[in-house]
Amino acid sequence: MKHIFAALALICAATGTEAHHVWLEQDEQGAVLHFGEFGDNLRETSPGLLDKFPGPVARKLGPNGETPVTLKKGAQGFALKARAGKGEALVAEERAYPTSERKEGEATVRSIYLPAARLAGDLSAHKPALTLDLVPTGARQGEAVEFQAFYKSQPLPKAKVEVVTPSGWRQERHTDASGKFSAPLPWRGPYALELSHRDNQPGERAGDRYDRASYVTTLTVYQPTGIAPLPAGPAAQPNK
Repeated sequence: MKHIFAALALICAATGTEAHHVWLEQDEQGAVLHFGEFGDNLRETSPGLLDKFPGPVARKLGPNGETPVTLKKGAQGFALKARAGKGEALVAEERAYPTSERKEGEATVRSIYLPAARLAGDLSAHKPALTLDLVPTGARQGEAVEFQAFYKSQPLPKAKVEVVTPSGWRQERHTDASGKFSAPLPWRGPYALELSHRDNQPGERAGDRYDRASYVTTLTVYQPTGIAPLPAGPAAQPNK
């Protein structure tokens, strides 16, 4: 009963909706890379906003190294003929999302958006592989699971992470000086942990200069134990 009351208290700490992101889900047949809002049950489609993705790439990571995974675009996402087991992970990223421009005073600022996703096959320790990455450390603090954020293979301190369930419950966490934080996962089922980081250092991508880069990475984990999950809301209408 104490666990249930603690979980209900967490609901009261829920925060508002954040920007679109990509995430991975898997079943026995394979995995799918979605774009939208995990907690709002929103999956963008093709035709529609999913068509803004020129061509994401994916890899499967495991104890014996990594292998490329082919993605096939469908109406609600990109299908992967692969799944992550214990000690394994799937990662996917879009490296060529269109550059955006906006006026800031008299200046025109060019920004690139770099969405990525990781699906961990279990809650054991995983190593970072994405430019902006979020991984389980394999440690627990009581009922809470520990995670660590990385940017360019270095721990990322003072970063905001949102822990989200399909029901729409979400809780905000912040990484410590070593990029770590802990979060309770009271319900069985999937969780999406959303991490973002903006790099204001100008750079160049495929010959195209930009002023800032916005990275958004979502880690999907599955909690095998706990209380029964709250139901997801009705599917949200995709944008066109």
